[in-house]
Amino acid sequence: MLILTFLIGFLMNFIGYVPLGNINLTVVKLAINRGMRQVWYFLIAFSLVELIFTFCIMKFAEWFSGQANLLNVLDWVLIAVFLTMGTITWKNHKQAPKEDFSRRDSIKLGILLGFVNPMQLPFWLIGGTYVISKGWILTGNTALLIFSIGSAFGSFLCLYGFAHFARYIQNKFSLSSHLINRSIAILLFALALYYIVKLALRF
Repeated sequence: MLILTFLIGFLMNFIGYVPLGNINLTVVKLAINRGMRQVWYFLIAFSLVELIFTFCIMKFAEWFSGQANLLNVLDWVLIAVFLTMGTITWKNHKQAPKEDFSRRDSIKLGILLGFVNPMQLPFWLIGGTYVISKGWILTGNTALLIFSIGSAFGSFLCLYGFAHFARYIQNKFSLSSHLINRSIAILLFALALYYIVKLALRF
């Protein structure tokens, strides 16, 4: 049962990071501008924070699900995150990639985005409560820890795949980092617009 719990956590979070969002776009930008070694440092730090957050959210999923206003607040946070990241990326897209990024820089970024990841809460509230209600995973501390470890591995591998794919596309088509960064900025602005429209329709 614990192996199944690990696999469900792995698959859910792997699939959860396939749609474009601030995290996988950040990983793409890291791969293009800093290289794969810095991606490794970022993903290790990010996945460790993800493990802790997933465990906490799953542990208190029932309480979180009763906080309806919290989801509206999270949408506003997402809009702010997308607009901020899009503005920074657009502003810096013409600058040459720096070569002096340290391991500490990437680790700090991974920890920061691990905490500032508003999409994580609604994802696990919906997906987590579903798998618990179906009896697919147990709700004890050990089972939830195994589930969270699986989810951390899932996010790591999915995001690492994004990074490799970004490097492949860049090398295959000889794309400049300026063009890729500008495209990422446009995608971030588009995601912000999506959530603005979503909130407008809700009210």
